[in-house]
Amino acid sequence: MEAKPDCPKCHASTVYRSGKILEKHRYRCKNCGFQFTRTTPRGRPASEKALAVTLYTMGLSLSAIARIFHVSPPAVLRWVRNFAERVYEKPEPGEAIIVELDEMWHFLKSKKRNFGSGKPVVVIPVNSSTGNVAGVIRLPSTD
Repeated sequence: MEAKPDCPKCHASTVYRSGKILEKHRYRCKNCGFQFTRTTPRGRPASEKALAVTLYTMGLSLSAIARIFHVSPPAVLRWVRNFAERVYEKPEPGEAIIVELDEMWHFLKSKKRNFGSGKPVVVIPVNSSTGNVAGVIRLPSTD
């Protein structure tokens, strides 16, 4: 006789057969009334997701990791984002640092096209342990 699976929702062992769908047995839980067909867990194991996140932090691209694990790049991005949300605290807003990009303006001025602003830029430290910063430039008004 086939062993009945536990309920994936409440983990009770009080399930009974409740028909068939696509030639697979359907089960219903007596405790919570949840109906299910799949008895194996969906998705990739946590160890694979952790390895993918490690490869990403070592500099491998999302597309390369997706090819290794035979998944889509958005799936790998979701694994990385979920890991970051679980492990890291969101940084508190801090003091803004004002920097003038004069050197960049001189470099771009030597090019044939006129790019750059030479205007003050707000730089906000995103993650001071890695040295990452975010820059915000106010575009000139079109008035």
